[in-house]
Amino acid sequence: MMRDTLSNAMKEALKAKDSRRLSTVRLIQTAVKDRDIAHRGVGKDPVTDDEILQILQKMIKQREESAKIYDEGGRAELAAQEREEIEIIRSFMPEQMSDEAVRAACEAVIAEIGAQGLRDMGKVIGVLKERYAGQMDFAKASGLVKELLK
Repeated sequence: MMRDTLSNAMKEALKAKDSRRLSTVRLIQTAVKDRDIAHRGVGKDPVTDDEILQILQKMIKQREESAKIYDEGGRAELAAQEREEIEIIRSFMPEQMSDEAVRAACEAVIAEIGAQGLRDMGKVIGVLKERYAGQMDFAKASGLVKELLK
């Protein structure tokens, strides 16, 4: 379970005195707890492993955007820090699918559900998210599905 993995990673980072990893794992756990609290407020169950993977993807995207801004502002040390955090966060995710594998998965789901046009795009993305959570960039997959359904 992802929660156990994160908890163990935090203990290991503490023992190893790895402050960057420790702070990044704490950020992840805080984001998960925040989502748990939000769910509790509306009577939902605590977040699942798939939702944790979505949180991790969002955190990576935020850091990529920050690193880009830091690069543009000439703050290389801050951009490097963001990239270190990205690598640490990625270490908790399944291996990312290659572009070819993403294309093949999109084509397979389109064929499987008989998607006919852009109106079926939501169904296709829904199935992809269900099957490949944490393994693909859904923004890129969405563009690819749109292209395939035209």
